[in-house]
Amino acid sequence: MPVMPMFPLGTVLMPAMPLSLRIFEERYLKLTGDLILQENPEFGVVLIDRGPEVGGGEKRLSLGTLASVTNIGTLDQFYGIEAVGTQRFRVNAWLPDDPYPMADIDFIPDLIWDESLLAEKIKLEMKVRNLLAFASEFGDLQYGSDTELSDDPISSCWQLAGVLPVGPLDQLDLLNSESPQELMSKTNEIVLALDEALKAMSGQ
Repeated sequence: MPVMPMFPLGTVLMPAMPLSLRIFEERYLKLTGDLILQENPEFGVVLIDRGPEVGGGEKRLSLGTLASVTNIGTLDQFYGIEAVGTQRFRVNAWLPDDPYPMADIDFIPDLIWDESLLAEKIKLEMKVRNLLAFASEFGDLQYGSDTELSDDPISSCWQLAGVLPVGPLDQLDLLNSESPQELMSKTNEIVLALDEALKAMSGQ
């Protein structure tokens, strides 16, 4: 049961998805300084259930994703962290925030790919890309329909879920999937619901 530094956020980090953080709060400046000293820096990301991202005192959920740091630099006099989601975990116990959040965690086994799902994944990718193209007509999106996906099938399944323009509770439900089938099924359900909502908005 490893102990990891934690970064509670108002969003969910999916495996294989990128994360960019601008660091200005004192406790996370200390965390960033400690990460710089590590050979393979990592930290956990969990969703804040209630409370702000800044200042402490927030209520945190237990399901999260490990973030592997790819770059630490400075931007406009602030530290910036670039990372990518790797393995999911659940928090067993929160330790004192001294000086930043720490937790005892258990890793969740990776999803196992089944080649019989390939055709379904190809269809799902087309649906997600079509949805993103449609949704872009209503405003700017974080991810476009031409977003590049991983060649690894499990990673790309997570990415198809991660690029959807949905709220954190939907993201958390996706993150809780126990198989590629469940993950793709949930992703497909969200795509269909968003598509119907967008069509209603456009009068189709």
